[in-house]
Amino acid sequence: MKTIDYSRVTLLLIGLLLGIAPGATAQRTQIRGFVDAVSYYQNGKVSFGLGEQDLFITSEITERLSFLGETVFKFSLASPTNFDISVERIILKYNYAGNHSVLLGKHHTPINYWNDTYHHGRVFFPTIDRPLLFAQGIIPLHTTGVSLQGQNLGRLRFGYDAMVGNGIGSGDVVDNNPLKSATLAVHIKPTDGMRLGASLYHDAISKGSTMHNHSGGVRPVALTRISQDIMTGSVSYTDSVFSKKFELLAESSMVSSRSDSLGMQRAVATYVYAGLRLTEKIIPYVRVDDTRFTSNREVYFLSNNTQSFVGGLRYELSYLAVLKLEYQHTNGSVRPPSDKVTFQVAVGF
Repeated sequence: MKTIDYSRVTLLLIGLLLGIAPGATAQRTQIRGFVDAVSYYQNGKVSFGLGEQDLFITSEITERLSFLGETVFKFSLASPTNFDISVERIILKYNYAGNHSVLLGKHHTPINYWNDTYHHGRVFFPTIDRPLLFAQGIIPLHTTGVSLQGQNLGRLRFGYDAMVGNGIGSGDVVDNNPLKSATLAVHIKPTDGMRLGASLYHDAISKGSTMHNHSGGVRPVALTRISQDIMTGSVSYTDSVFSKKFELLAESSMVSSRSDSLGMQRAVATYVYAGLRLTEKIIPYVRVDDTRFTSNREVYFLSNNTQSFVGGLRYELSYLAVLKLEYQHTNGSVRPPSDKVTFQVAVGF
């Protein structure tokens, strides 16, 4: 009498539920890389440096199931001769109906347009580096958890992301808080090239948790429970069929942090970017950043009211090879004003 291999039957049933045909193999796997190098003048001297080397992997496992992985290699802040390896994203995406999907893994938190759109390949950045609000730690860059996503729904091409996951007082493996972080982001695309978005993020940091997103240069321990809400609005206008010359990107985030000892403290971080494509390859641009705190008794961030002006020129050799020359002036309430001129070569391969 022939026996039944129940383990094989179980695997077959799971595969059928995920849309994997018996004996099927991966449809397509792509491995791409991105790297950038810079030279900059600051404080009376010229320096050379390497940026991030980004390993970007995507794979279509079945018609409905796909994988995305992103790993970054960069110089260590602790030692200028050593490298750090950072797993930035690991995502399994299952398209369960139409343009609706469920995603599991480590994500870029879909709070604002920049964090949701640009990965670590600097060749795609409109400027040399991220806006100031990232350097200030305003945005929780990553969330490990699960999300529901919809794209290009209806006439306005409505999109949404609803996510729950480990919070900013936790890591990629375990959450130190009994409650999860929650993110809800929505956007519409009323015309080609235009995207209007809004989002809300809520989280709580338990007493004794490490403050991972803190901008003070160290990772202190929370002395009291901190609850945090972030509201963000964004407008982007690029590659329009009506105007392929003008680029506009503006975002503003308001962070409300509350503790039992100091009450509610607020911070508002805003940036506006504008570029003008003079020719097919040459784009001059400007970016203005502003970050303000309502009090110097801030419970989570370093209270450093900072303004920055960036003016630059981008030369696109091709889609995957870009040169940028940029001047930046930064003025903060904690550190003295600084001026910096940077030249960057960014490529994809």
